[in-house]
Amino acid sequence: MSDNHQDHPFHLVNPSPWPAVGALALLLFTFGLAMFMHQKTGGAIVATVGFALILYTMFGWWRDVVKEAREDKAHTGAVSRGLRAGMALFIVSEVMFFAAFFWAFFSSSTLPKLPLEDVWAIAPGVWPPKGIHTFDPWHLPFLNTLILLLSGTTVTWAHYAILKGDQKNTIKALWMTVLLGVLFTCCQAYEYSHAAFGFKDGIYASTFYMATGFHGFHVLVGTLFLAVCLTRAYKGHFVPNQHLGFEFAAWYWHFVDVVWLFLYVFVYGDMANKLMPAFTSIFTGTNITIAFGLSLVGMVFVGARVLKNGGLPKVAH
Repeated sequence: MSDNHQDHPFHLVNPSPWPAVGALALLLFTFGLAMFMHQKTGGAIVATVGFALILYTMFGWWRDVVKEAREDKAHTGAVSRGLRAGMALFIVSEVMFFAAFFWAFFSSSTLPKLPLEDVWAIAPGVWPPKGIHTFDPWHLPFLNTLILLLSGTTVTWAHYAILKGDQKNTIKALWMTVLLGVLFTCCQAYEYSHAAFGFKDGIYASTFYMATGFHGFHVLVGTLFLAVCLTRAYKGHFVPNQHLGFEFAAWYWHFVDVVWLFLYVFVYGDMANKLMPAFTSIFTGTNITIAFGLSLVGMVFVGARVLKNGGLPKVAH
């Protein structure tokens, strides 16, 4: 329960219905999808109701968080640090999510296998698989790269304007960022509609669509995140010393930018395969042994110096 005379800087939230409502929404959505996939009557309706309830939960919960910050002044320094740590951990979990898709792509592309190769070695694999016509990285993918990089500069401009208390430029920069996000989504939809391969056309197609498709979904989520920030900017919610909502949106957007750069270089540009001859010549058993030996000698030398100087230097508190 909230307490106006508390002797600590933390915010104890009031009882909220959103965890229970959110759990019910996820349950309905999951069961609805399962019913729909098994062609059970009413599955689509249950999934739709669950999804609508999820959106309602998100709106209500985040509305309450904004109220806690704006009206209750509950986001003290300690609370803000906790929220930042939570957002950072969420982005780390997203990094691990995309790492799985990159791992699948690298495993398939750098060591391609033909069917049954583990049973009968028929022939060396080929990447991309025969019959797959990949996108030219210097056409639409390059344009999308420029769009996202430009959006990264505009969201940074918005952050700078907030720190300066400049609401006009904050709104202008956020409008540009949202429009660039929409433009990226439109370009990716056009790219998908003109692809020479489908999702089921082999391992290249599956990993390509999973990685780029989930990235496109994250761009859509980030665009909505920034659109909400734009609405709040019109209402004057962001001030130089309190703008966590925008700060988290900017973190998320920069994360989306970085993931796209990896996709562009390693999926569209196939850089891993192009660099593989250099990797195999550099990372030989002899070179790795020498590097390990030098590292061991360096650690022994540093340890000896530390012992000679009487231990690690003390850090002032």
